[in-house]
Amino acid sequence: MSDWLFDLGNSRFKFAPLQGVRAGDVQAWPHGAEAMPADALQALPQGDVAYVASVAAPALTRSMLEVLQARFAQVRVVRTEAQCAGVRVAYADPTKFGVDRFLALLAVAGRGEAVVVAGVGTALTIDLLDADGLHHGGRIAASPTTMREALHARAVQLPASGGAYHAFATDTTDALASGCDGAAVALIERSRTDAAALLGRLPALLVHGGGAPALMPLLGDAQFQPALVLDGLARWAVHHAPR
Repeated sequence: MSDWLFDLGNSRFKFAPLQGVRAGDVQAWPHGAEAMPADALQALPQGDVAYVASVAAPALTRSMLEVLQARFAQVRVVRTEAQCAGVRVAYADPTKFGVDRFLALLAVAGRGEAVVVAGVGTALTIDLLDADGLHHGGRIAASPTTMREALHARAVQLPASGGAYHAFATDTTDALASGCDGAAVALIERSRTDAAALLGRLPALLVHGGGAPALMPLLGDAQFQPALVLDGLARWAVHHAPR
């Protein structure tokens, strides 16, 4: 038997075994847990404790918790905390701060340097954590994928996907990819510049989420951390383990 970590997002469902203070090998269902067929749900792991973080709709969260409760002796749902494992959240009401953003901060705390964390999923989220673990707040915008889908919904002749980034594109599909990816990159870079002005030093940049790989070639020295939320969930689990 073992302990497992589950991250239920808006567009992807990821899980991994808890290995020490980190997530083990990550498995993902790219179209969201609501699209998982019955046989896939039944193939989910079983164990002692399931640690769950969810930003999905309440109905989907409840249905997934029911599945996990049948497979684990204990299911623990993580909530954002004002302070945890050296991280102090800037929000006056921590319950309004997304648990995925909270866990990403837990994952990067203790590096000994300030960090800008950018999550690229359904939304683009950006948060600043200083070297002492103080969260200075962040930003939320539409991710490139969501921008494309919104444009397509309003103007069906604009394709919802495809294209490649160019400084100045010469066809519509490339122009859409360049504009939406470029908007995300510009907001991330501006946030990092603002963070440097606030702290007096350029912070490191860590990027995670399903949409992150497409932006990495445009982000210079950014570090891609695909399992950041699950790693933060692992740190939360260890921090709250019985002593």
